[in-house]
Amino acid sequence: MKTGLFPDKKLLTTILVLIVFGWIMSFSASLGSTGSYSYFFKQSFFIVSGLGVGLWVLKKPVSFFKENSPFFYGATLVLLILVFLPVIGHSAGGATRWVNFILFKFQPSEMMKLTMILFMAGFLIRQKEDIRKPRLGLLKTLVIVALPGALLMFETDLGATIIITATAFAMLFAAGSYLKELAVIFVTFATSFGIFIYFDPVRSKRFFSFWLNNLWDKGGVEQTRQALIGIGRGDWTGTGLGAGIQKYVKLSEAHTDMIFSVIGEELGIVGMMFVLLCFAYILGKGFNIAKEALKNGRKYSSYVAFGICTWFSMQVSVNIAMNLGLIPIKGFTLPLISYGGSSMIFAIVALAILLRIDMENRAGYEKQKHFV
Repeated sequence: MKTGLFPDKKLLTTILVLIVFGWIMSFSASLGSTGSYSYFFKQSFFIVSGLGVGLWVLKKPVSFFKENSPFFYGATLVLLILVFLPVIGHSAGGATRWVNFILFKFQPSEMMKLTMILFMAGFLIRQKEDIRKPRLGLLKTLVIVALPGALLMFETDLGATIIITATAFAMLFAAGSYLKELAVIFVTFATSFGIFIYFDPVRSKRFFSFWLNNLWDKGGVEQTRQALIGIGRGDWTGTGLGAGIQKYVKLSEAHTDMIFSVIGEELGIVGMMFVLLCFAYILGKGFNIAKEALKNGRKYSSYVAFGICTWFSMQVSVNIAMNLGLIPIKGFTLPLISYGGSSMIFAIVALAILLRIDMENRAGYEKQKHFV
């Protein structure tokens, strides 16, 4: 059913401004680190594709995603399995995370971040009694999370595993599950991740080097050091758009994971604060949208909005923290800003769903009865 309303102008404008800003910054960073315009054209294609899908999503009622969430979840699991097949799967940097669609490499873990939220919200509605039963509700949730989690760990995509797991359990907590049992599960998962890192030579070296070695000594993490040097060079107003030098040789992954440090070098503290304030507005507005949907008795929409905002909050916080040298480097892109096809498309789609929930919140009473 149509809402008869337009998306929130301020929220939509903020999202579009961040997309354009990220497009410019990823071009600057990729041109410096690769010396090629190909990333600029690819990112342009990803953004246009994301906006096209986002426009389609805006026209779909949230009930469409509720009804089809089991299919989306199952299809994403299949894609996570396909990455391990010869020819179809694609490996890079010691990780197997992509499905080769010839024209571009698709990363199913980015799709799972959204489909887990859509599926989990439906599960919370269907099992509203079980989630208040400590063992039964958590057991079912563990199965839902463990299936993609196991596949992602085999891909060695620890970052996506953490984001997806944490988002699912945050949604479980928001739906009224017991804090004590959630704490036990959190400790269990944290221990499992710790063991995985300890027995993985590459990750354990990176982790312990960050915490045990002096950053500015020979044993310090080079990528973190170069990111901080770039941010230090930027000072308040930056060296100027395109005038950063760290991206050329010193700073690896400048156009993806470390793009925030490029922003700091070229646009300074002013540029970094601009990004932070834009995300703060989007997330603040998003959590209010979730609250409003819950007030109207539309729990599914509320859980989805809460899940999307939780996912973005964690990913933005972790990416910025690692760029500022507060935590070890991990493969987390900055949503809407970093270069990347799958991450860009699904970030836009997720925010389009958030805009749609807001439109349904503002619809008249007669229409509200048909929304979930």
